[in-house]
Amino acid sequence: MINKIIDGICAAIHTEFGSAYEIYTETIEQGLNDPCFSIACINPTAEQFLGKRYFRTNQFCIHYFPSTAEKQAECCTVSERLFDVLEMITVDNDFIRGTNMHFEFTDDMLHFFVNYDMFVYKEQTKAPEMEIAQYKSSVKGKD
Repeated sequence: MINKIIDGICAAIHTEFGSAYEIYTETIEQGLNDPCFSIACINPTAEQFLGKRYFRTNQFCIHYFPSTAEKQAECCTVSERLFDVLEMITVDNDFIRGTNMHFEFTDDMLHFFVNYDMFVYKEQTKAPEMEIAQYKSSVKGKD
């Protein structure tokens, strides 16, 4: 499910910013083409709720690497757009709402955080039913 959410985030960012911005979903050591985005899921959790229902917390960090000399101003402009575009994304033709959105500007880049939390239901396969068993017993001393 995390990969599907990442795909939804990529689609939303691409729709808003266009193809002039690269979007990376894997770690890139060198050769980033500014301006660009990098998307990572950090600290996902799953907590059993009721029966087979689990509450999953998926926190994502979207890094933005600015291209102009006015890095902080560019990052503030991009963060305002991200608040709007990441509020609701599409995953498997369903909408998922982004919560706990906030950003930080450190190391000359934007760190934008958003959670996509949801309940999931784990279906378990049924065990095969037992065959018919016959049992015969007697009481000691009685036939």
